[in-house]
Order: sequence, then C-alpha cells, then structure tokens
Amino acid sequence: MQSSKQSSKQFVDLVVDLDGTLIATDLLWESIFQLLKKNMLYLFVLPFWALKGKGNLKHQISQRVCIDPALLPYRRDFLEFLREEHSKGRRIVLATGAARQFAEPIAAHIGLFDAVYATDETRNLTSKLKTEFLLKTFAGRSFAYAGNSRADIPVFAAASEAIVVAPDRAAGKWQNAHSVRIFEAPKSSWRTFFRMLRVHQWMKNTLIFVPPTLDHEITNWVTLSAALIAFVAFSAAASAIYILNDLFDLPLDRQHARKKSRPFASGVFSIPFGLRIAFLLLVIAGLLAMQLPWAFSVVLGVYIIATTAYSLSLKRMLLIDVLMLAGLYTLRVLAGAAATNIAGSFWLLAFSSFFFLSLALVKRYVELQSTTLLEKDRIAGRGYRQSDREVVAQCGVASAFAAATVLALYVDSDSVVRLYSYPWMIWPLCPIVLYLNIRIWILAHRGEMHEDPVVFIISDWRSQVMIAIGAALLLYGGARA
Repeated sequence: MQSSKQSSKQFVDLVVDLDGTLIATDLLWESIFQLLKKNMLYLFVLPFWALKGKGNLKHQISQRVCIDPALLPYRRDFLEFLREEHSKGRRIVLATGAARQFAEPIAAHIGLFDAVYATDETRNLTSKLKTEFLLKTFAGRSFAYAGNSRADIPVFAAASEAIVVAPDRAAGKWQNAHSVRIFEAPKSSWRTFFRMLRVHQWMKNTLIFVPPTLDHEITNWVTLSAALIAFVAFSAAASAIYILNDLFDLPLDRQHARKKSRPFASGVFSIPFGLRIAFLLLVIAGLLAMQLPWAFSVVLGVYIIATTAYSLSLKRMLLIDVLMLAGLYTLRVLAGAAATNIAGSFWLLAFSSFFFLSLALVKRYVELQSTTLLEKDRIAGRGYRQSDREVVAQCGVASAFAAATVLALYVDSDSVVRLYSYPWMIWPLCPIVLYLNIRIWILAHRGEMHEDPVVFIISDWRSQVMIAIGAALLLYGGARA
C-alpha cells in the first residue's frame, strides 16, 4: 500500500518556484539594481510604476533590463533533484512571481519545464494569487510544490506534497511543523560576513593616521582617539559602499573567476539583507562623524558620493577610473587631517596623488594581464583593452618616479629645514618609496600580484620593514628642532 502511494506521488506534477528556490537570488531586486545602474533617474520612476501594482512594476523593469540565465546562482542540489524527477517522466512546471520576460529564458536555459506561469503586467503571481491560479489551472488534480518563503506558505497548504528549499524564517517554521522534504541552503559563517564587509580592505583606511604621524602628534591621546574614531567611521562607510557596489555588479562578478564566489554573487546572502547592513553601517559612520570636527563629515560625505559615482559609472571610463581611485586614497589622508585638526600639506597631497595613481594603475595592469580576451576587446565593466597593458605600465612606473621626485623636492624645501634638526636624515625616504612602488610593479609584471596594492603594502613583511625604517627616520633621526 505504501509503495503504491509513493508511485502515485512520483507522477504528480511538480510546480517549482523561481526566486530563492530554483535560484539563490531575487530577480526583482537584481533587476532594480541593474536598471538603476543604467540610469539613476529611474529611482524617481519606480514608485509610479509600483502604484499601478507590483505586476506592472516587474513588467516595466523587465522591458528595460536583460538577465542572462547562464550567470544566475542556481541551487545545484535542488536542480539535480529536478533533473532526476524529469528523467523519470515527471511533469515539471515553473510558477513564479518573477516577470515572464525573465522566467521564460531561464526555463529555456534549464530545459526541464513543461509549462511556465509567471507575473505579467496585470497579475503578480505570488502568495494567494499563485495559490488560486494553480488550483484553477489544475482543476481538482493534485500537484506538488517547491518553494522557499513566507509567500509560498499558502501554496504549500494547497499542494498535495510540499518541498521546502533554502527556507526563510517563516517557511522554516512551517516546514518544522509539517515534516516535509527540505533542501537546506549552504551555511553562512562569520568569515562570509566579513568577506561581505571586505574587512581586509579596512587596511587602506590606516592612511588616516598619516597626517598625525607626520605631524608628530600620534602619541597625543586626544589626536590618536580622534584618528581612531575617523578610522572606524571610514571603515563602516567603505563597507556600506562595497556592499552597494557588489549589488550593482552582480552580473560582472559572476563572470569573474574569483569574484563569482562573493556572498551576493553566489547567493549566500540576500539583497535585502545586504541593504539592511549597508544602511546600518552608514548610520554608524554618520554618528561617529558627529563626534569629530565638521570638516571630517564633509570629507566623508565627498568620499561616499565619489565612491558611489565610481561604482555606478566612473570605473568604466578610461583613465578617469584610475584618477578617481587615486583621489579616493588621497581623501583618506585628507580625512585624517580633518579629524585631527591638522592643516593639510601641499607636499603631502602632491606626493599622495602620484603615489596612489601608480598603485591604481597597478590594479588595472593586473586585470589586463589576467584577461583572456582578444586584443581589441574591452574587459567587462572597464574601459581598457588588453593592448593597453604596456601603456598602463609605463604610466604607472612614471607616476612612481614622480612621487619620489615630489618627496625629494619636499626634503630639500624650507619646510623640512624648519621642522627637523637633521633634514639629511629624511633623504632615505626617497629610495624607500621607490622600493615599495617599483617592487609592486615587478611583482605585477611577473603575475604575482593578486591583491589590492595598498593592502599588499600594508600586509607584506618586506614592505612593513621599509615602512618601519621610514617611520624611524621621521620620528627619531629627524626629531623636531
């Protein structure tokens, strides 16, 4: 009797949800970010589309955005289950709240579905509407249903068999109460959370400590505490922007050999979760900035605006992208000066501009070196071709020597004579700077540079030794007069 019941279930039509179930993402959220990336002015149009219903909102967006089915993060274990069921002759149906313009290409790409039901301009096929539609479509016949969210609970209740895939909190509670089949989502960890925040990139923000260090105020507790607050505020703001950047770059990240494993590109974290964390980080940054001089808040605001503009469009512009990157590094130095009430130095800003321009060009050189595209093709999301590699390298090395030249002119200036008893002790900083920068270029040329150059300098032990020697020369050999 039991085997007969199982046999009959095998041939009950299996209805499958798309967002969060077949794929580890939400196409509405993804398409909104892709739409805004095309033109941020759509932000003011979206509410008017939504006023006519969520179905109209999804339809309007799908008319303007293309989703590549091959790049989406599929639930591999669940997809393998569907393939097995299909091979047994089971009829499988895709019923989704996603727009039809997205659902049909995905169904065609998978090649398992006998029918596709999706949201159109007048109907948002989710929750109770999906339940009513399926009951009407199957007209008294039993069907099984696979879903993942609170919106799927009414459909679970109407189905003869429920399969819960990577459930949210509400669907998980329903599953626990009904003991149905479940496909668990991959477990996230604190390490994954820190990868989302890009904690390793916070090392860039140690540039905030440069102005008080050069001004010999780093041992002053008031100055040091202000610099620490600025560091935390900048790190929180930077992580928020990294999250938003990842959400805008999902299709590009999924085409990248390393970036495709990022938490949002792989579907480990949902887009709404990322937005909540980004908002919280910006609030933290704002509250901390209020504890510092108003000039720091201005610099932080400029940084947030500039890095957002970089993420949305500027990073795709030839040379503008590296100039912007160099500017963002220099802004961190300015933030340190603003937070500690230290007057900005022309020499420091000039040196920083050339030094960080060289490091920004290293990043582009590494991307060009690792690409497999043809000479005439551009890197995805960039304004460069592989044939530009040598020019980029020449500009980067030239910028490194320009930075050393600015430093040499500074060492020979009246400013150093006034500040130091032994100005000649500062001269070794010039070869130290050249060593740091040219070594990075040599490693990049060898194909051994796989990190952000600034992060590499801060974490590499050889660079740390050079930085320690330079700091000793500044703090001891060149003690203030």
